[in-house]
Amino acid sequence: MTKPLSNKLNKRIYIQEVVTRDGFQAESAFIPTQEKITLIDRLSNAGYAKIEVSSFTSTKAIPMLADAEAVMQGIKRVPGVEYTALIPNLKGAERALAVGVDEFNLVMSVSEAHNQANLKMSREDSFKALSSVIELAHANKTPVNISLSTSFGCPMTGITPLKELMHWIERFSAQGIRGITICDTTGMANPAQVQEVCEFAQYKHPNLQWTLHFHNTRGMGLANALAAVNSGIDRFDSSLGGLGGCPYAPGATGNICTEELVHMLDLMGLKTHVQIDALLECSKDLQKLVGRTLPSQLLMAGKVDRIYAAPC
Repeated sequence: MTKPLSNKLNKRIYIQEVVTRDGFQAESAFIPTQEKITLIDRLSNAGYAKIEVSSFTSTKAIPMLADAEAVMQGIKRVPGVEYTALIPNLKGAERALAVGVDEFNLVMSVSEAHNQANLKMSREDSFKALSSVIELAHANKTPVNISLSTSFGCPMTGITPLKELMHWIERFSAQGIRGITICDTTGMANPAQVQEVCEFAQYKHPNLQWTLHFHNTRGMGLANALAAVNSGIDRFDSSLGGLGGCPYAPGATGNICTEELVHMLDLMGLKTHVQIDALLECSKDLQKLVGRTLPSQLLMAGKVDRIYAAPC
């Protein structure tokens, strides 16, 4: 039986920002390096536990993130904040080590079809390649997190069986990684499914650092986050302003919106340590930076303590 949420109110919820990687990677117009650095520096002082700065992927594959080294070297690191990056392969890992990334975030899909479409290789080939990166990380005393895409469902194959997800969790866990992110890549999860998956994963591997990564594709992002909190999860990826998307869910919004997640958790009495007003200011400026309205409803409506004058 899951403990009531009231028993979790003194537990910190760790917020992990992904906008400068997951959010920016889909943008068509290049965002200047200094603008990225300035945004990360502002976010670093807002109370985050972790910021995913960039991705050390091929500069041809994702031109927007071709300045990963420059951004990582340009930011002002704040004690207590981890600066992580997505690492696709050994070459990327070597680049990341050279600029002192705090954590390697490695990605593969639980779905064979999605892994083939997204990474152009089989899951077994991905596992072998990532195993080499894990060895390099261990040799350099760098923590490793594995992000498992399509953990709840794949738009090409349907709902992901829990047994299939646990198969890959077991294999990566055996390699001595620090944590696993369970990703709802195209927003197919529902709260009941989330609670079942989270409870079982934590039961099987209580010593792993668990993170949940939700997209708001079908409007269930915050409901799924709440189900995860109720199951004992205390780490969440989110994107400022809800910026982002997925090529396999055309027209969909991206990750759950950071300011909306923090606002909800704060109202419930949970401790995020994140400064919501600072987030809203950053989100407002982010709209100017990308040149369009972001899907953040909180940015449009304001916090619930916003007071309006009564109509005459």
